Amino acid sequence: AELLYNAETGLGMNIARYNIGGGDDPTHHHITRTDSMMPGFWRLDEETGEHIFDGTQDENQRNVLLRAMAQCGSSFIAEAFSNSPPYYMTESGCSSGANSASADNLRSDQVDAFAQYLAQVALYYQEHYGITFQSISPMNEPNTAYWEAFSPKQEGCHVSSGERQSTLLLATQKALEDVGLGDILLAGTDETSTVAAGNSFKKLSDDAKAILDRIDTHSYKIGKMEELQALAVEHGKNLWMSEVDGDMVLGKNSGEMGAGLWLANKMISDIQSLMPSAWILWQGIDNHISVDGYMGNQDFGMPDLSRGYWGLTVVDHDKQEILLTKKYYAFGQLSRYIRPGYQILTTTDQGILAAYSQEDHRLVIVAVNVEETDVEAGFSLAGFRFGGGTAQVIRTSVNENWAQLPQIPVQSDMLRATLAPYSITTFLVDNITLP
Repeated sequence: AELLYNAETGLGMNIARYNIGGGDDPTHHHITRTDSMMPGFWRLDEETGEHIFDGTQDENQRNVLLRAMAQCGSSFIAEAFSNSPPYYMTESGCSSGANSASADNLRSDQVDAFAQYLAQVALYYQEHYGITFQSISPMNEPNTAYWEAFSPKQEGCHVSSGERQSTLLLATQKALEDVGLGDILLAGTDETSTVAAGNSFKKLSDDAKAILDRIDTHSYKIGKMEELQALAVEHGKNLWMSEVDGDMVLGKNSGEMGAGLWLANKMISDIQSLMPSAWILWQGIDNHISVDGYMGNQDFGMPDLSRGYWGLTVVDHDKQEILLTKKYYAFGQLSRYIRPGYQILTTTDQGILAAYSQEDHRLVIVAVNVEETDVEAGFSLAGFRFGGGTAQVIRTSVNENWAQLPQIPVQSDMLRATLAPYSITTFLVDNITLP
């Protein structure tokens, strides 16, 4: 939690997406990822056969959530989302999807019950753990063919765009209001791509559009990003890029730095094109090393850091160590300096992200160089009032992690710098104001 959420020593994340697990049939043993076997908030009464709500479930994920919240303090934002309803509310009887991956798995007669289930979890967490979810998204990548019964991956549930998604959103809103949590924002629909997110929103009923407070989109596949941003503005909706990661690299001979370059470039391009109010990674920890595994399952172990991988860190459970990767340091080149409340500025070049704080009178510029040679860069500050001085320089490169470099002068409304090969450089210009 300190490594990811502490603003002074870690990455300074302040948002956590909490997965309200459905819980699979206890006789199923097909989900083999050690971090994907989600407990459901219910227990089976052996005598009556009824499923009884049990808010004490999911201790491990809740522990992480509470630790993250403690690191952030008042800036912490928690969003609850669901990959699947409990198995007994599904068509297939399995929480990893329907028998056909393109078929809806939430039974039509269980929509209200599922919505009430989500509301119960939110209420229990508020009353018993002091966790108030800012928002709830009742579906995750719903209009895709990713989720199939007896999959080894994770829970998932296809929910068709249009009527089915609208019905679930309306039911969730009503369930929240019924338990006195009508102030929780309703988010959705967390489609896997920006194109699908726009299409799903357009197909919602007028009533569903009206109650949806925020459009959540993933950016695993991109397209029509400016159109989605304009759609959110047109309808007065907040917009999040709520999930993405990948195992790609940039830079022909960049070695382990390649994954960091890809991540920084992805963050910058998404933010420039989509202009979301938040950008959220899928999982800070995605790879695990453990001889014994967990609950009978094994992970892939240490990834080849030069070939790309998911997550920012690798956890060695045998040695009780967390290994920080170049993606970790790449993420921090943005997150440690572009803080909540900063305004993203328009830039003319790809690979450059700029943000300004009126309160702190600070301009932050992040520049990515994916080339194997130095690149000379110049940043015009003509739109600001600056009396002169220097800029702080922080860099992550092949041989550096958050290296504090000598400050450089800012002259004639221009910041000029040399970007090292395969590097991510953050420039901090203080005591600068807008006229």
